[in-house]
Amino acid sequence: MPYDPAATRANLLDAAFAEFAERGLAGARVDRITQAAGTNKQAIYFHFGSKERLFDAVVEARCGALITDVPFSADDLPGYVGEVFDYLLDHPPLMRMILWQQLERQSPTEHEAESYGALAEKLTGLFTAAVDSPDDALLLARTLLMLIIALATAWATSTPALRPGDEAQVRRHVAIHRRAVVAAATATITALTTETT
Repeated sequence: MPYDPAATRANLLDAAFAEFAERGLAGARVDRITQAAGTNKQAIYFHFGSKERLFDAVVEARCGALITDVPFSADDLPGYVGEVFDYLLDHPPLMRMILWQQLERQSPTEHEAESYGALAEKLTGLFTAAVDSPDDALLLARTLLMLIIALATAWATSTPALRPGDEAQVRRHVAIHRRAVVAAATATITALTTETT
């Protein structure tokens, strides 16, 4: 069977996602990734250059899937927050990957910085009439985006000690939590668009 570089790359990304989501960047082992992908270590270095760049490629690919599956809506931010909350709840390995990224990769990739910058730009219109400068509008837009992301990931980052143990209670608690997240997003947007500095 001839070597298929695209298939090898895709297999590496899938295997690496499972490994990184479970163990993080520091705990992940290249040999486990290559074994699961059915290839060798040289394939990682050929396609990605290093384990760190493989990690970044996995984050980019999986977060890209989130962006595709839950399109950003500046017109309905509370609804968007609720949809991202639901998506992350349905995709726990992605949420773990995001948490590992925040812990282990303090600097964003170029693609990540551009993506978040573009989202913040879409929000500046909420603030341009209320502030004196475009820089202030962008600062408020970035603040709002940070808070929206924090709200959407709130369930995953909350302490398990506060979650009920019974499955039926967990479902009820998640529904209450989701309503609170959407309400908090609404309140945050109102606070930032009416109270400017």
